[in-house]
Amino acid sequence: MAAPLRVAGLDRDLFTWVVEHRAVPFDWLFVGLSAIGQAAIVWIVLAPVLALWARKPVVFTTLVTAATVWTADLLAVGLKAAFDRERPYEVVPTADPLLRWDVSSSLPSGHAATSAAGAFILACLLGRFGLPLALLAVAIGFSRVYVGVHYPLDVLVGAAVGLAVGAVAAALVRRLRPTSGDPPRSGAGPPAG
Repeated sequence: MAAPLRVAGLDRDLFTWVVEHRAVPFDWLFVGLSAIGQAAIVWIVLAPVLALWARKPVVFTTLVTAATVWTADLLAVGLKAAFDRERPYEVVPTADPLLRWDVSSSLPSGHAATSAAGAFILACLLGRFGLPLALLAVAIGFSRVYVGVHYPLDVLVGAAVGLAVGAVAAALVRRLRPTSGDPPRSGAGPPAG
């Protein structure tokens, strides 16, 4: 039982350290990152823009991205109900959240789940932009700790959920949409004629 207590203590200590070391000039940036991560909108907006840039199918990329991030979000909502962890500002007296529109429990972070899922599936679908997408996902996840609404463990668990959903979505896309170099599924050659 000592290990979970140590993890919980470290989680709370890291949260407190981040909140106590906020830099006012950066508050707007992390509030903004938190806002664009709401409902995974940033990933759905980025999908057609990046697909156009990469000369990939715009509608397909957007639909797969939306389905992936919303699946990650639904899974995170279900896990929140199961874990029912209080938000840090409900427990840590010194926590002063910079925004407070969250009504559900804390674990896992839905923003981190949708961001990891969105970055993963977009990088897979487009075959590029992996590093900038990953950096954006990390920044959105960190913003949730910075603004005072999630513990670091909430973000890590949310990111793991999102990566798992993104990996499953990418595998499904590969399975359902073979590349032009793959042989026909029936094993038969083209019709004679």
